[in-house]
Amino acid sequence: MTISISEAPEDLIRAEALKLGFDSCRFTSIDEAWRAGKHLAQFLDAGRHGEMDWLAETAERRAHPKAMWADARSAVVLGMNYGPDHDPLAALDEPSSGAISVYAQGDDYHELIKGRLKALARVLQGRLGGEVKVFVDTAPLLEKPLAEQAGLGWQGKHTNLVSRAFGSWLFLGSILTTLELTPDARESNGCGTCQACLDVCPTKAFPAPYQLDARRCISYLTIELKGPIPRELREALGNRIYGCDDCLAVCPWNKFAVLAAEQKLHARDALRTPSLADLSRLDDAQFRALFAKSPIKRIGRDRFLRNVLYAIGNSGDAALATEAERLLDDPSPLVRGAAVWAVRRLLTSEAFSALRAKRSPIADEAAVRDEWGPSGAYS
Repeated sequence: MTISISEAPEDLIRAEALKLGFDSCRFTSIDEAWRAGKHLAQFLDAGRHGEMDWLAETAERRAHPKAMWADARSAVVLGMNYGPDHDPLAALDEPSSGAISVYAQGDDYHELIKGRLKALARVLQGRLGGEVKVFVDTAPLLEKPLAEQAGLGWQGKHTNLVSRAFGSWLFLGSILTTLELTPDARESNGCGTCQACLDVCPTKAFPAPYQLDARRCISYLTIELKGPIPRELREALGNRIYGCDDCLAVCPWNKFAVLAAEQKLHARDALRTPSLADLSRLDDAQFRALFAKSPIKRIGRDRFLRNVLYAIGNSGDAALATEAERLLDDPSPLVRGAAVWAVRRLLTSEAFSALRAKRSPIADEAAVRDEWGPSGAYS
């Protein structure tokens, strides 16, 4: 039953959102035209989604919020600050350690935010009536354009959301409702002539401002891509083993960023700059234990070790060659292939050729044999 209240419904919702730990709460109508659907279609037509087939499969539902739920009238868009207590780019100066994206150094935000969205939705429905549905970024709803429309920030030239209050560090969640809520004003674009985010990208993943080719994005390569990472992009990975913060971290608007209030989003000490040698020794059980409650767990041990081995190959640390050599016998061909690449990078050509001759890689899977190359190629 709807309870009559004297305060504006938007004020009630915003106050409850802040109590639940959200840092920003804004409102927008979803009845207006939705240009983001056209941009998504262009992105898919160009093949820039790579192996993320689920984007193409759900394109119709992503085309407009009302395609998700025809009866919805308004969106409540929430932001939760995950600002770090350190410079995310500093880890790149420690080549024998791994660099993990800030968002993955703490607990998995999906479950945290989803639980609080549900709590807010219960309050909204109980006090104001109407129907509600909650969404985190695993649902087919384009949350960054929705957040821009609601005024949480704007999509910068790197296509990510930028906030005047929190810089680059906002997790997003949304509640669609059948209620008619007063929309907030859009935020003006604050990028100006700056293109620091485009210039810093190690793999040149931005064909133009406000456009991303995911196939060259390190976050895509280290998280979404299931097979070997293309050879021409491996060196540019550096020691990034899960995601990439470069384009976020260089944004000048981060001067206003603050440390996340939510303790569960703070970096675990073990994940700030973990030793590549230690990570390379993880078996499946150890991997699952280390990354319990972490988004990293979802890519699995083999894909993660693939990333670790590319970082070992980029480290220039000859002492890590023994770690890579040990993984030449790993059960996973994905890991074995990455181990070959790492060993080849760290050993002299003579030592690598001798190792190749000793191991007879012709008996291995085709993809792994391809990493070894023809006999005598590196002598």
